Amino acid sequence: MSQSVALYTLGCKLNFAESSTIAQQLMKNGFERKEFHEGADLYVINTCSVTDHADRKCKKVVSEALKYNPNAYVVIVGCYAQLKPEEIANIPGVDMVLGAAEKFQLMDYLHSLQKEPKARLHNQPIKDVNEFVPGFSEGDRTRMFLKVQDGCDYFCSFCTIPLARGKSRSANIETTLKQVHEATAKGVKEVVLTGVNLGDFGVNHEEDFHGLIQKLDKIEQVKRYRISSIEPNLLTDDIIRFVAQSEKFVPHFHIPLQSGNDELLQRMRRKYLSDLYNSRVHLIKELMPDCCIGVDVIVGFPGESEEHFLSTYEFINELPVSYLHVFPYSERPNTTARKMKDVVPVKVRGQRTTMLRGLSEKKKRAFYQSQIGKTRPVLFEHDVKNGKMEGYTDNYIRVVTDYDPLLVDAIVPFYMQHIDADFLMQGSFESAHITL
Repeated sequence: MSQSVALYTLGCKLNFAESSTIAQQLMKNGFERKEFHEGADLYVINTCSVTDHADRKCKKVVSEALKYNPNAYVVIVGCYAQLKPEEIANIPGVDMVLGAAEKFQLMDYLHSLQKEPKARLHNQPIKDVNEFVPGFSEGDRTRMFLKVQDGCDYFCSFCTIPLARGKSRSANIETTLKQVHEATAKGVKEVVLTGVNLGDFGVNHEEDFHGLIQKLDKIEQVKRYRISSIEPNLLTDDIIRFVAQSEKFVPHFHIPLQSGNDELLQRMRRKYLSDLYNSRVHLIKELMPDCCIGVDVIVGFPGESEEHFLSTYEFINELPVSYLHVFPYSERPNTTARKMKDVVPVKVRGQRTTMLRGLSEKKKRAFYQSQIGKTRPVLFEHDVKNGKMEGYTDNYIRVVTDYDPLLVDAIVPFYMQHIDADFLMQGSFESAHITL
């Protein structure tokens, strides 16, 4: 078959890291990587299935791919491919569907790829998926997403991820450190640690996430690390205290809450109650007053009364957090929540989502304003728009300044002065020192 490939990724940072792994495998076997619009001979679409919206997007991407090359082969991988292979096989234009394990063996299946009325399925039961396949995103010299964990042993009542990705697993610390050295050989300044249940790292090796970050902190060529989403029950006091004294792990946490009401947290089968969440947030702010804290929230979960929702709203309103990711509850097949009664009307879910997103805007603005007059290190990116370039402070504030080629991929002290109309922080350089 012809030797050009384009990839499209839906969903989370972990998916982006895994798409890069697949791309690297193909390129090592002679494939030329093309942009999506360039009409590749092979399209690999890495899917998400957290919401129905992501499922519908998959069909749209397949249709768009075939517009650029009607004769292209289309392979679907990812969570949606593991959960609903038969459904995907009936999408016009799809030629092959690979499950959670098979997606990393794409080269082994390409010899059988051909145009048929229905896509070929290679999808073993998720209980048989045991191997951890590491990966990291490529193409951005500034920031890299490093996959250090996969799968989840939690079965929250609303979530299909354990069914899509299998049991929690990772490499050991030693192997992970080797992966970091390989991934950062090209000079990436920031490494974002990603996983399905990141804090569960090492569960299959009698190691833990705290041990991993202690070792990572000693790797000289990495300038800074960012921890992606981590469960509050796994974000231990030891981890928080370590980040507070580290010069490389940045003061930024994203901690899923889902609900601020204990009755709903129990119905969701979460591993904590609101008091624990509250204590984690306050310890972070005690040790790192300028730390940015992001929160995931689900609204409209079955049984969520007006009183439940308002208690969540007030709980978050009182917390010193910085922004929210708000998700209206979405019914997912084969989940316990799907069978629950007291379904919240879709219209009410939308209204509550709007309220919490409004609270998120208030929280974010208050956090940004609290940083005016302070100096933070900014890692600038290489994209240029209208003569401007942007970057993030260590505590996740988006800043903008005039383009300067010396600032690309550089870490610079930045004095924050005001928020512009696009909600970007403007300011000036506190010193001429640049970390290249």
